[in-house]
Amino acid sequence: MEFSFTEEQLMIRDTAESFLKEVSTSSAIRNAMESERGFNDNTWQRLCTEMGWQATHIPEEYGGFGLGYVELVIMLEQMGQYLFCSPFFSTVCLGANALLIAGSEAQKQRYLPQICEGSITATLAYTGSSGSWDANAVDATVSVKDNEYVLNGTYRYVPNGHTADVIIVAARNTDTSGQNGISLFVLDANTQGVSCEYLPTMDQTKKQAQIVLENVVVSEQALMGEYANAWPLLDKIINLATIATAAEQVGGAQQVLDLSVEYGKERVQFGRPIAGFQAVKHQAADMMLRTEVGRSAVYYAACVGQAVFDGDELAGELKEAASVAKSYCSDGYFKNAGDAIQLHGGVGFTWEYDVHLYFKRAKSSQVFLGNGAYHRERIASILLD
Repeated sequence: MEFSFTEEQLMIRDTAESFLKEVSTSSAIRNAMESERGFNDNTWQRLCTEMGWQATHIPEEYGGFGLGYVELVIMLEQMGQYLFCSPFFSTVCLGANALLIAGSEAQKQRYLPQICEGSITATLAYTGSSGSWDANAVDATVSVKDNEYVLNGTYRYVPNGHTADVIIVAARNTDTSGQNGISLFVLDANTQGVSCEYLPTMDQTKKQAQIVLENVVVSEQALMGEYANAWPLLDKIINLATIATAAEQVGGAQQVLDLSVEYGKERVQFGRPIAGFQAVKHQAADMMLRTEVGRSAVYYAACVGQAVFDGDELAGELKEAASVAKSYCSDGYFKNAGDAIQLHGGVGFTWEYDVHLYFKRAKSSQVFLGNGAYHRERIASILLD
């Protein structure tokens, strides 16, 4: 396995960095935070039409570029580094992945070209109010009536759920629990009985929503995969999204390190910049070590993620690779962000500095899709099986 970037991948990274440096400035982030939608529509359309990032790993037959998961992760790392506010994660890492993994050919033909065109956004809703992220999180219900499916339930923590045009939902048969009886459905957000509500959160750079389904009736064409047996597919989708989240965390960990080093060169104490003090150097070195180790875990996991789409034997490591990356990156990003606050001498948590925005993102992403303890426990269970 090759662990160095190709020339094409380096070009993708540099192009992403250049674009995000232009459109995801501190003022742009703050403007997006203040809006309920959570992103700038013009910037999103530029990303879709000029850059085409949302089509990165979607196969060419559906209008995409047909690149790999590594290329997608490269972009996600840069998005995390520049705290990019957009529905990219929800649309690509949740919606598009769900269609690629679980969608029928008709569903792929209908929705994926629209995602590639940038004409729709999407998301995935599967968690209830329990706060868990595994199969037990699915508590919405589905019942069969006259060759149709009736969906009821409330979903929380849905990324960009209040702005998504297409929502993929998980629901279970009423007499089931755990991994049994789970089904996936794709439906338009304007379907009768669907209501979406924006949820204010600590991290304003990544919006979440509550989605309520009240006797929502869908046809057989909405079913994704096999009825009452969709957990293996949903598990893959969640693990791929976990890798994507870890990639964003690596970018954030790198940025708080860079901000701290830059500030350390400017802040003077005892007649010299604090960057020259040995204790500060050691702290920065530890931050760099956490970032680099996390980056290695993420890109290995990205290779495993690509194996899922390619169907090779490495795909069997998906769950383990995702948990290794997420557990390390969650803790590493949050520790780096906390250290950055300290290295800024307290002013890092004031509104004028961006470090506090990364600190909040570090905490929210640490919890999202399971914190470090949750994923270490998953790794332990895999090793014991």
